Amino acid sequence: MRLPGSSEGVREGARTGRGQGFVPALPPTAPSAVRRLPDMREEPAVDVVGLVKRYGSKTAVDGLDLSVGRGTVSAVLGPNGAGKTTTVETCEGYRRPDAGTVRIFGLDPVADAAALRPRVGVMLQSGGVYSGARAEEMLRHTATLHAHPLDVAALIERLGLGSCGRTTYRRLSGGQQQRLALAMAVVGRPELVFLDEPTAGLDPQARRATWDLVRDLRRDGVTVVLTTHYMDEAEQLADHVAIIDGGKVIAQGTPEELCRGGAENTLRFSGRPALDLASLLKALPVDSTAAELTPGGYRVTGKVNPQMLATVTSWCAQNGVMPDRISVERHTLEDVFLELTGKELRA
Repeated sequence: MRLPGSSEGVREGARTGRGQGFVPALPPTAPSAVRRLPDMREEPAVDVVGLVKRYGSKTAVDGLDLSVGRGTVSAVLGPNGAGKTTTVETCEGYRRPDAGTVRIFGLDPVADAAALRPRVGVMLQSGGVYSGARAEEMLRHTATLHAHPLDVAALIERLGLGSCGRTTYRRLSGGQQQRLALAMAVVGRPELVFLDEPTAGLDPQARRATWDLVRDLRRDGVTVVLTTHYMDEAEQLADHVAIIDGGKVIAQGTPEELCRGGAENTLRFSGRPALDLASLLKALPVDSTAAELTPGGYRVTGKVNPQMLATVTSWCAQNGVMPDRISVERHTLEDVFLELTGKELRA
């Protein structure tokens, strides 16, 4: 199944007006009503500057800045109540900002909703589907709302919805509802798709299939913004990660950059029990630690780099230790997330 933005789709678009980048010609309007469109090559897919959103006396989003490049997968992470859902819903055009600007392909998601609707897909975590509608008829109905939708039968097969196509939405399992919502979000060949917890409630096979679909969307030039509580999902899929807390972006970068910055790394090795670690510590930088966690199992923490690795292996050689195993363990995105947002539970 070819997804929007593929080279095949672009060639077809050049001939027929189909494809990801096609914008149909608008009827002529009076000069005063003409709106200057942004340069498509310069504008990011999502550009949020100084966003503020309040609910009564509570400030949910407090001067937030976020930029999402075209053709990338960006993960928006944050604990409950951090402001990520409000931020994404504002980008989707469901909420108006109290201050700041939000632009999608250079357009206002509220004022220019009609122009953006064919270009943006939205996967809601819940709702948006008639409870009495059958899964396949709901997807086919959604497809009819778009000029050049994906092949519905192929999408049903891709996401494993064939066995529940005649089942009403309210009788679908949670995972089936999630897969249907994902199919409805991408069936219109969007240039940008927002995915809210796309793998919540999915079994491992369906989760992997969803990951593959997201990768295919990215490969075909579609911009993906996803929110997730699964840190491994963000590490696997995202080109860029933004961590939100207190209504602000508190850290952002590639997963590799975030995991590398600010967090100590760990080196582990195994050897004979009861080694003299005091002598090892003398050879290591002053901020390092060394401990025997289990008999013969050792952990060294600090700034793990080639020099530290050479120091540990040299110390082993000097002390007649042949390590059975030596490994470097870097902090995961989940480690970084908890360090930045805390470990306490939030309502």
